[in-house]
Amino acid sequence: MQKTLILLGAGGECVHAILHAKKLGYRVLATDKNPQACGATVADEFLPLCAYTPEESVAGLLAWRERGGDPGGVLCVAVDAPTTVAAVGKALNLSAISVETAQLATDKLAMKDMFKARGIPIPWYAPVRDAQDVREALQKKACPLVIKPVDSRGARGVMRLTPDVDAEWAFAAAQAESRTARVMIEAYLDGPQVSTEGLMVHGVAHIPGFADRNYEFLERFAPHVIENGGDMPSILPMEAQAAIKTLTGEAATALGLTHGPVKGDLVWHEGKPYVIELAARHSGGYFVTHEIPWNTGVDLLGVSIRMAMGEEVDTDALRPRYQKGVCQRYLFPEAGNVIAVEGEEEARQLPGVKYVELRVKPGDAVQPIQSHPGRAGVVMTVGATRREAQSVMREALERVRITTAVGDK
Repeated sequence: MQKTLILLGAGGECVHAILHAKKLGYRVLATDKNPQACGATVADEFLPLCAYTPEESVAGLLAWRERGGDPGGVLCVAVDAPTTVAAVGKALNLSAISVETAQLATDKLAMKDMFKARGIPIPWYAPVRDAQDVREALQKKACPLVIKPVDSRGARGVMRLTPDVDAEWAFAAAQAESRTARVMIEAYLDGPQVSTEGLMVHGVAHIPGFADRNYEFLERFAPHVIENGGDMPSILPMEAQAAIKTLTGEAATALGLTHGPVKGDLVWHEGKPYVIELAARHSGGYFVTHEIPWNTGVDLLGVSIRMAMGEEVDTDALRPRYQKGVCQRYLFPEAGNVIAVEGEEEARQLPGVKYVELRVKPGDAVQPIQSHPGRAGVVMTVGATRREAQSVMREALERVRITTAVGDK
């Protein structure tokens, strides 16, 4: 029987990973707590298991193996579940990161402690037990601060502590997004922020994914820290890009990650790179499934799938072939009830528009944006250069219109 790749998560973005694995000739078992997840019917097999609950996933997959399932690898894409990947890998004797590394990669405080001990440059940080700790930090630190839950994702509960933000409210909001009710603060370093993504292969970092993160709406959505897509290739000098990629690999090594996916959020501050966070998984937002291949010609996800299945990979396949322009922007209609969605097909017809996804329809309620899951849609464009991709994006965004109204109109 053909060995099976276990993909944790079967939501919208996960579907692309399922299809990609099947295109490469692999049999796919997808899991998701939602039995109606759109990937459930796309995969060869499906089990209703929560990707964020290692014990449940391990028990369900062990039972599946007892029924004749033949696991060959485990991976998560667009799902922040490295602890489940590690637990499943250990239980089923598959190639996967260690449980210890996965725990470090999903606990921001433990991660920063390890980085500090290993000399990895990071922003100043500290745990906070209550609002009084937050107020004291604001009095002592001259730099801007960010508050965040220790163990969450998608910018949930992440806020800049601007002068008009109430410490009591901010602490409660951040704590509410933490599974363990733990909160931390850290310095907000100004400078260009970048996303890196690649693979650690036998202890060596290969980072084909490199994008400038877009925070043009930082003030509009304050105090919440909301990213509005990104741009490729980066405008940072090649020396800076090389330093950031090197630091991504050093940070991964500090966490014990030597073989598997690595995703970095870093900032170039005063001529030096700093690690904000590192993830031992592949990102969402179509970065690994769409943008990196368009930008570089590298099938990073395909290489990662092969590696998860225990195959030796040719690292030359991770070397960028070119640098085309890629632009991604999200849609942020005003809060209210959606009364019209227009221009989607018109935008799709524009040369250079590669992807348009609307996540709302008439009758839906749009809430004030507080985290990344609240974004109402996304547009992605490609051009010969970064500037060309951005130019196409401006045209596309002029066509897509989501009209909202307050009340029942």
